Amino acid sequence: MTSSHERPRMNGFVLWTSLVAGAVGAVRWLRVAQREHYGVGRTSRFARRWWLLDWNNRALVAIAAAGVVLSGTYWWAPSITAAAVVVGPHGLEVYGRTSPLAWTRRLFTVAAMLAVLTAVVVGVGLLSGLGAPALAVLLFGLPLWTDAALAILAPFEALLARRWVRSAQAALDRVDPVRVAVTGSYGKTTIKGYLRHLLAGTRSTVATPASFNNMAGLCRAVNEHLAPGTEVFIAEMGTFGPGEIAAMTRWVKPSVSILASIGPVHLERFGSLDRIVSSKAEIFATSRTAIINVDAYGLRTEADRLAASGLRVIRCSSEDANADVTVLASEASLDPLADMDTSQPRRSRVTVFGREIADQNLGHASAANVACAVAAASVLGVADAAIAARLGELASPEHRRTVARSDSGVVVIDDTYNSNPAGARAALEMLAAVGTGRRVVVTPGMVELGRSQAHENRLLGELAAQIADDVLIVGRTNRTALLGGATGWDPRTARAATRGRRARSLIHDRTKNRATVRCMATREEAVRWVRTNLRDGDAVLYENDLPDHYP
Repeated sequence: MTSSHERPRMNGFVLWTSLVAGAVGAVRWLRVAQREHYGVGRTSRFARRWWLLDWNNRALVAIAAAGVVLSGTYWWAPSITAAAVVVGPHGLEVYGRTSPLAWTRRLFTVAAMLAVLTAVVVGVGLLSGLGAPALAVLLFGLPLWTDAALAILAPFEALLARRWVRSAQAALDRVDPVRVAVTGSYGKTTIKGYLRHLLAGTRSTVATPASFNNMAGLCRAVNEHLAPGTEVFIAEMGTFGPGEIAAMTRWVKPSVSILASIGPVHLERFGSLDRIVSSKAEIFATSRTAIINVDAYGLRTEADRLAASGLRVIRCSSEDANADVTVLASEASLDPLADMDTSQPRRSRVTVFGREIADQNLGHASAANVACAVAAASVLGVADAAIAARLGELASPEHRRTVARSDSGVVVIDDTYNSNPAGARAALEMLAAVGTGRRVVVTPGMVELGRSQAHENRLLGELAAQIADDVLIVGRTNRTALLGGATGWDPRTARAATRGRRARSLIHDRTKNRATVRCMATREEAVRWVRTNLRDGDAVLYENDLPDHYP
């Protein structure tokens, strides 16, 4: 037995080993917080997903909870919780493979605040004689404490951001370019690239790089890239909720704004498509010209509302011949690889206010996105002939339905940056048009679609199984829904099939024109399978990719 005078020494040992274990667990959840853009509540949401993922993780969370309960009676009980926190959740790595932890200024700040909260909780516990329970609760609730640190720091980060905003606003006012803003549930980056291409040679243009579409990204783009003589600044604006675009437009002050699309992207954050429409429409607050894709959900009504308010509205469409700017297919697309295989191209007829400015091959460019970019270029003074001359050279943004051939002759369609249902269907249509060889789809499905996520992923699995010979489902996040669609199984049956030994290599032989379906733990495993099994003339579509903080 341990004598009473020895207990403090062992209590100290439990304290320090538990704190070390807590530090390991904290790094894991700090990585999740960073990947989720430091959104308050997001870390806890992912913790719930991971801890309830399977029976292994549920057992670990039960062990951790037992340590909390026992800590009121036994001084050593926090060690139980500490062990569970170090080991689990199983599958969520500390530093990550595809989304490694980056020790930025902000992450250091969050880590420091988490350390302060740790010291307060443990200190109060020790002073009150409840050190063991306090320590166990701290360990068990690390995701909640991480969210608490983010909430405490939010006002400080907002104050810090204002400094960068003031600097960026001063630079914009000094250079004074025409400011164009682009938003939409998807297609933002594509339209930005198209417009920059159409303006080349006519107007000196700076566009926000990559997907720098939040407040920090816009400030950085202006402060680092805007130079004297810039005539047009194109700002891509994204949002996770109401008010974010309004905050950006207040200092960017775009005079021309583009609303490209509405879809269930980030629907779990917004709650409804109508709320997405109103949040995206914040981009017109300072605009004199509104360019709107009226084919999208709710945007024809929004265009009418803005026009009634006195704003100049340009309606764009790939379906309505009566819209102001149209891109209508004049010949069905027979092969999206026309530029690679000199197969028959898809021709589109482009009109601007009734004037036909082009009838030519646009490759596999999205017609609605082209229409929005053409409208903006025309507003900015680019001549019809100059627009038409550059339309045939539109390039796809990186990782968005880009096509290449591997050294082994396999056609690779890279759509890993797409996460919306419309884009996924377009990518599958591309795959369907490729040759006659074996076709493969590799996908983890789509996320942040709210209540429609299971339904949309089931539809994705169903369509993929109709087009492809093999469907490789990556990870656990959407496995049940994708399996249900791809195999035609009842979702409860599909859920049961994902458990146990079959989870990593489930194979369902094709029946009724359905593909062979395989479940892969990671994208790397799926890539190895593709490289081993596909040959010259075959094709693979990589549809979306999730960072490894997703199950």
